[in-house]
This record gives sequence, C-alpha cells and structure tokens, in this order.
Amino acid sequence: MSGISFHINNLFKRPGEGANTRFLDLEAAEKARGFHATFKEYQRTPFIPLPNLARHLGIGQLFIKDESYRFGLNAFKVLGASYAIAQYLAHMLGRDVSEVSGEKLRSPYLRKKLGKITFATATDGNHGRAVAWTAQQLGQRSVVYMPKGSDPVRLENIRVHGAEASITEFNYDETVRMTFQVAQDNGWVVVQDTAWPGYEDIPRWIMQGYTTLALEFMEQLQEQGIYCPTHIFLQAGVGSFAASVLGFLASYLGDDLPATVIVEPDTANCIYRSAKIDNGKPHAVKGDLKTIMAGLACGEPNIIGWEILRDYARAYVSCPDWVAANGMRILAAPLRGDTPIISGESGAVTCGVLEQLMVNPDYAEIRAAIGLNSKSVVVLISTEGDTSPPTYRDIVWYGKHSPFSSNLSQS
Repeated sequence: MSGISFHINNLFKRPGEGANTRFLDLEAAEKARGFHATFKEYQRTPFIPLPNLARHLGIGQLFIKDESYRFGLNAFKVLGASYAIAQYLAHMLGRDVSEVSGEKLRSPYLRKKLGKITFATATDGNHGRAVAWTAQQLGQRSVVYMPKGSDPVRLENIRVHGAEASITEFNYDETVRMTFQVAQDNGWVVVQDTAWPGYEDIPRWIMQGYTTLALEFMEQLQEQGIYCPTHIFLQAGVGSFAASVLGFLASYLGDDLPATVIVEPDTANCIYRSAKIDNGKPHAVKGDLKTIMAGLACGEPNIIGWEILRDYARAYVSCPDWVAANGMRILAAPLRGDTPIISGESGAVTCGVLEQLMVNPDYAEIRAAIGLNSKSVVVLISTEGDTSPPTYRDIVWYGKHSPFSSNLSQS
C-alpha cells in the first residue's frame, strides 16, 4: 500500500498577519454556544486523555475530543447546520441570533411568521443528517442529496429525521452543484459549508457554529491546568471544520497558536494539493474521490476556509485509507488503562497519522520540522462515531484496510 505524503507550509504567517479570523473569535464562539445551549440535547462532549498511548508514542500528553456524543447524532456536524439555519431565520425576522432559541424558532407564532421553508444540502452523510435534524426540530422541511457510493445506512439515518433524501449518480462536488441548481429552481435555501463567490454567508455561519467545539476543548484543557496545546491535527474535506477550529485558535491564542497539521485522504486532498502548488490559490481535485473517509471525500476547497488554512497551518498530510483504519483500531482497542473510543473513518484518521509520525524512526526529520517531541501536548478531534456500523465492523473487527507498508515521503 502507498504511504503518507507530507508538506511543510512555506507560506505560514503569524496570527493577525494573514487571513481574517475575527468572525471566528471568542465573542463569535460564545454566541454560537449560547444558541446551541438552548437545545435540551446540548452538553459538552467528552475530552479524553490517553496517557498510555501518549507514552507509547513518545509525546507528553494526548487528548481526544469525542464528537460521537454530540446531540445524539454521532457527529459534530449539527453544530454548523443548526447555527447556520438559526442565523438565516434570525435574519428573516430582523433579529440577532442571540435573540432567538431553538424553542422560540419552533413556536407556533414564529413558525407562522416565517412560513414553510425548505432547507437543501448535499452531503456524504453527517452534514445532511444535521440539516434534517435541525429542520425537523424547527418544524421546517429538508431535502438532502448524497453522492454516488454513499452508504445506505447514512441515507436512512437522514430519512429518519423527515428529510426527502436520495443518492445521486454524481461525485460530491457535482452533487453540490446539482443541489444548488435544484434549490434555485424551487426557491429552497441551500445549507452548504462549501463557499464560492456570491455564496458566503451561510458557510461563514456554519464555520462559526463549529467554534462551539473549539471553545469547549480549550476550556476542558484549561480545567486540567494546560493553557493551550502545542499541536493539533485537524481533518479536512472542503476545509470548513479545520479552518473554523484553526481560525478560532489563531484569534484566541495569537502567537501561542499550536502547530496545526491538516489531514486529508489522498484521493480527495484538495487542501494538500493547493498547499503543495504553493501559489496561494485553492485548487480542486477531480474524479470519483473514492475513500473510506466519506466525510472528507470533497474535491473543491471552501474559499473562505482555504485562506485560513493557507496562512496559519504548519503542515498538510495526504494519506491512504489504511491510515484511517489503523486509527480506528488503535482507539477502539487502546493500551490498558486508556479509555476506548468508537471513532469512524473520518474521525480516526488524525490518530492514524500521529501514530505513523511517531513510531517510525525514519520520520525523525518530519517530527523535528513540526516540533513533535516528548514535551508535546497534542489534541485530536474524533469528528464522528460509527456512522456506518457495517464499515466500522469490517475495519475494527475484521481488519479490512490493513497496511502492507508504511512509507512516509516528504514533498
């Protein structure tokens, strides 16, 4: 099997000297969490130390934020979808989002005032479920399209929330374009975290919604007496999630910003490829984008998120599926004394990358380049649980996608 490719950021800037992150600052994060907290399902997701794995890998401390507990939906995506929809409805009402709540937005009075709205999206699974759940909670309608090859289990999980959902014959990016056209033809509202010129407000609101997660783990880390991590690994599809966390940290921590590594599947590595081309512009990846990391199978960067990732990430990783599969198995069957974590393909890939970087002595030069050592405090985000149970069992129980080689090449 192929190995991991690694690219150091030659365009790295100090926070404040590059892309604007003010829309992701502490005030924005607190406002987003304030809205999320109006749902009875809200609670901080677990922030789990794995001291024995850290010792095994040769780092100081390792923490994992487990998003499988988020709102009972098994993934973090609801943070972005719910907040974007709330912002949209608040603007329709002429109010600030801080003046509305989940309860108010589903009240008969406001529902009558707003009328019936259809929210549409393209998704590999988790985001579509989040849009469907939010629309259901607020008494609105949702239509969800999924790219070819999507797991029927994820499709049914979306339909459970009342959405009209189907799998298309297109890849993810083509499905996004189709969704936008169908929505325009029908007067629907598109809730997508992929930004393009003329469609930027909703992606920004989605990114702001994700900052709830970052605010939580910074609080949880500081409650353990640690001001900030030295390193954080963030997975990227279009880059909205990674950019939202990195943007919040850049705004909040300034020069104490941790070394941030962006991780993607090698068949859908639009952020890695854009960084490697090194001209500061986003570049797309074409084709089927086939990978077990369904939540990361995106070929075109979010133009807002790309600027943040371009300026403030320290490095970018492109990796094959077996790396994510290794991460899933490591978290599911931890060293004695550590807490087991059910993490899906997209959620566990950062763990797989960290393990590969640390266990092979041939990677010493790369570890040194980003400062990974025995004093490092590393944070990972498990963005999803077993959102496709059959796939999870195939990998964790039956060893599918095991590595035959572990070559890491620096580009």
